Amino acid sequence: MNVVAYGGGTNSTAMILGMYHKHIPVDLILFADPGGEQPHTYAYLPIMNAWLVRHGLPEIQTVTYRDKDGNRLTLEQECLRSGTLPDIAYGYKKCSLRHKVGPQEKFCNNYPPCREVWARGEKVFKYIGYDVGEQQRKDGAKEHDEADQKYTKVYALMDWGWTREDCITAIQQEGLPLPGKSSCFFCPSMKKKEIRTLYHQHRDLYERAIAIEDGARPSLTSVKGLGRNWAWRDFVEADRNQTALCWMFPEDDLPCNCHDGG
Repeated sequence: MNVVAYGGGTNSTAMILGMYHKHIPVDLILFADPGGEQPHTYAYLPIMNAWLVRHGLPEIQTVTYRDKDGNRLTLEQECLRSGTLPDIAYGYKKCSLRHKVGPQEKFCNNYPPCREVWARGEKVFKYIGYDVGEQQRKDGAKEHDEADQKYTKVYALMDWGWTREDCITAIQQEGLPLPGKSSCFFCPSMKKKEIRTLYHQHRDLYERAIAIEDGARPSLTSVKGLGRNWAWRDFVEADRNQTALCWMFPEDDLPCNCHDGG
């Protein structure tokens, strides 16, 4: 039983293409939607589904986080209700575990083919789209992976020796458009250029991100805002006034676990 954790970005898209051409069965594709993905990711899902149908593969199954009463709770709603930033801003990975990993595992827990595998005392193979340049992410998950009694994690892109450039090439050779980076529009790991793009091209989403930041500000101490040690609002205001200096707002190249490359 092969389950693909599909993030809607470059790596996981290329991994599915590679699995098809290498004749590796794809039994289930899960896309965990935290409710705040960027527009280009949602727009890519039907494009990818059309390709999957043409090639006889299962369509993407979207899963979401539900509260104890069974109601959908997006990450944005959770932040606004609690007056907090996404957990990654504080150095934790709980938002990814709750809104990405959790819904996928809950689906599989109730999916008969997965239950049949476990009933036989076997493990489900879960395919994760880390390329060869993301060894640090794989190493960080090693302890959890080894202790997992239900899943065998397969880092196919690494096994194939694929770089990010190889993933891009595979998508282009297939005749598909590039999906772009998958992440929430208010992700603290977004870079300055991505925040600028959000501000200029999706002002409504930028304002929603700022609402999260403003709502959390009263309780913030060492963390200053969505930029961790600086606030998005301050950055954009300074940028608009052409006073933002690079040393004021350093890039953070450490990706959180919820994104799927760009």
